[in-house]
Amino acid sequence: MPFLHETLVQEFGKREIARIPVPSHISDNLKPGFGLRPYQIEAFQRFILFNTEAFEGKPKKPFHLLYNMATGSGKTLVMAGLMLHLYEKGYRNFLFFVNSNNIIKKTKDNFLNPQSSKYLFNHKIVMEGKEVYIKETDTFESADDKHINIKFTTIQQLHLDLNNTKENSLTYADFKDKKTVLIADEAHHLSSATKNNGTLFGSWEGTVIEILAQHFDNLLLEFTATLDYDNAEILKKYQDKVIFKYGLAQFRIDKYSKEINLIRSWYNEQERIIQALLLNLYRQELATAHHINLKPVILFKAKKTIKESEENKVKFHHLIDEMSAEWIEQIRATASVSVVEKAFKFFDSIGLSSSEIVRRIQANFRFENCISANNDEEAEKNQLLLNTLEDENNPIRAVFAVQKLNEGWDVLNLFDIVRLYEGQNTGGSNAKVGATTLSEAQLIGRGARYFPFTTEKGQDKYTRKYDNDPANALKILEELYYHTQEDSRYISELKKALVESGIYEDEQKLETKQLSLKLAFKETDFYKTGKVVFNKKVEKSYHHVKSFADLGVSKRNYAHTLSSGIGSISGVFHAAEETANEKIAHKDLLFSAIPKHLVRFALAQNPFFYFDSLARYFPNLDSLSHFIDSKDYLGGLEITFRGAKTSLANIANNDYLLAIQGLLQNIESEIKSNLTEFEGSDYIKDYVHNVFKDKEIKVYKDSERANGQEMLVANEPWYVYNANYGTSEEKKFVELFQRRFEGLTEKFTNIYLIRNERELKIIDKLGRAFEPDFVLFCKQKTGKELTYQVFIEPKGAYLIANDKWKEVFLKQIREEEKTLKIDTDHYVITGVPFYHYANENEFKKILEDTLKI
Repeated sequence: MPFLHETLVQEFGKREIARIPVPSHISDNLKPGFGLRPYQIEAFQRFILFNTEAFEGKPKKPFHLLYNMATGSGKTLVMAGLMLHLYEKGYRNFLFFVNSNNIIKKTKDNFLNPQSSKYLFNHKIVMEGKEVYIKETDTFESADDKHINIKFTTIQQLHLDLNNTKENSLTYADFKDKKTVLIADEAHHLSSATKNNGTLFGSWEGTVIEILAQHFDNLLLEFTATLDYDNAEILKKYQDKVIFKYGLAQFRIDKYSKEINLIRSWYNEQERIIQALLLNLYRQELATAHHINLKPVILFKAKKTIKESEENKVKFHHLIDEMSAEWIEQIRATASVSVVEKAFKFFDSIGLSSSEIVRRIQANFRFENCISANNDEEAEKNQLLLNTLEDENNPIRAVFAVQKLNEGWDVLNLFDIVRLYEGQNTGGSNAKVGATTLSEAQLIGRGARYFPFTTEKGQDKYTRKYDNDPANALKILEELYYHTQEDSRYISELKKALVESGIYEDEQKLETKQLSLKLAFKETDFYKTGKVVFNKKVEKSYHHVKSFADLGVSKRNYAHTLSSGIGSISGVFHAAEETANEKIAHKDLLFSAIPKHLVRFALAQNPFFYFDSLARYFPNLDSLSHFIDSKDYLGGLEITFRGAKTSLANIANNDYLLAIQGLLQNIESEIKSNLTEFEGSDYIKDYVHNVFKDKEIKVYKDSERANGQEMLVANEPWYVYNANYGTSEEKKFVELFQRRFEGLTEKFTNIYLIRNERELKIIDKLGRAFEPDFVLFCKQKTGKELTYQVFIEPKGAYLIANDKWKEVFLKQIREEEKTLKIDTDHYVITGVPFYHYANENEFKKILEDTLKI
């Protein structure tokens, strides 16, 4: 039996799921700065499709669904978006529960505190032109049916309240008359009865299922990063409930996480701590040098007891107080880890002496900048500090813990975890991974959340940037280091746990390849003085917008039907029908003829039409009066009123207001459908030698990409790199090019095919970045002596549909075929459709047509 998420794909297909629009009541009411990631959009699309369509295998009501999403992937944001959507669908009551008070406090901050940096909603939540509030409640008896009512509780307290009724607490009766959405975080804790093949009666799990059953339209949404798919009972329970699965492995592949590095050495505990402190300072100083605001944090991990952690903290403060330049020099002289050597080179380059390194470390790690997170009292007291470590006014640099932070801890700027104990927990080389090692892997997973930063405009701040540029110094800002003593058995066990979780790529499966530009190519004039053309991702500019038409708003009349008593009676078994005496009529009314006070009132009800909002999209607006009166905006529109002649002769203010609100909603929808945050700039240029360089890349051993196609390309002067570590489709294209090369030499000179290893990006009109696999250059021998720059993208059949937008972009570039004068040369910028081996002849013909041969 397939899982529900697989059933949806089987029934509707990935394309149909991707076509589901995310409603504006979700996207507009979530915090703008967060932005929805593709997988979060899919999480909403799947729910909307599930909730609106009938299909074979659909579970029966009341619905019980589970989102299995990786740690750090934004489960809480998906919860918030689903709350907004379900409010729009008529739900008002939401019950949030989890197993930990610490997570309750964090989630309250996310949902209720607009001052929090992690607040999830827009500054105003607006539904159908009306502001909606999120209100915390203890019971649903006095719930406000115009707003979102949410009760926060632990599963333990919920179980006690419902099974030991007392005054002012929840009862099962609260869920009988009003439909409720139950939201369970860290939901793997709810299935202990099922997991142990026991009875649900009297269990937490049984309590939740009992609440769900109280109302036909109740809905249970579970969220967890950890679902035990190996347990037969869990598998049976959740097969028809897992609506979306997005694991740590895909999260890492999509570049939303830090990469994990294990730093192991024969250093003793004190030396391991100093090494971590040096890397902490290196990250801080490197980030500062690149204008990145970063305060890196270290976690010091004890093995079992709080007492051990407390002793670690005491010893750490003593180490900080006693630290000397000699200790730093000792690490400099003995460290063989490349990143530590790189740190010392950087310190030397900025004139940082060992004494100054000590002074800065001691200032950073003062006593008041270090906290414990062990027992419940400490965790509760320090909860705000622990969950806002990235905030500028948060001074914390070091955290000491045993187990308390393994769940529900949101941290982005944790870069080092130091294991302050030795030994492993295996029972033998083939034993199952030990419980302690599993908890360590879980903690590492929490620390792997990516710290967002950019170094240039248009970069995606939330994804890794240097995977294909391992020599880049800033790569250390995309890595989490786990410091441990050298112990092959333990390291092997930890690697196994991390690989199984999906957050770690075993380096032993990869090999490094050197991609080098051929020396002969470096001697050419084209390499030394030639240019390559591309563009940049820039913020969308609306300065040219001076009317609705410039943003795609149609001028068709908005139709509004007046309320009236006009009607008729028709018989079920007879053709005769009683007709209305009064006929329906129509009346077109200029917007400017509607009373101004009603227009202003309607505008004031919708934050989208506040002047500061309008000015963002219509920067040439002078005032709200200009927006209302000008024929370029509202003043140029009409409303068609439909109703009885008597009603049309005397339209009531309420009808005017409803008509205006309907028109404004249409305008808002049309504007938003044409908005983008970013766009591609005009073409810019740079020297070929600045863009394409020698580099190292990592590929899987024995994979297709490990074969560099050297036998074909090594001695071809037109192929500028020493190898082609590409896909099979890319290699087929190069084979085609070799066969056609002689035909090109008749008309062109300076023919160079450059494989683009993520060095060059082009940006489309919606701000999407595309890295074509190849760029072809060739210069006409005669005539205008045009230099053609052609973007080429080989694509496997299974990827064509998903990347269709890239082919559309290439078509746009080809149709525009811009000619740019660069110095004394003229460059023709163009592209061709995807190369696919199955359509090779068609591709060859289009390429020849493009080059006019």
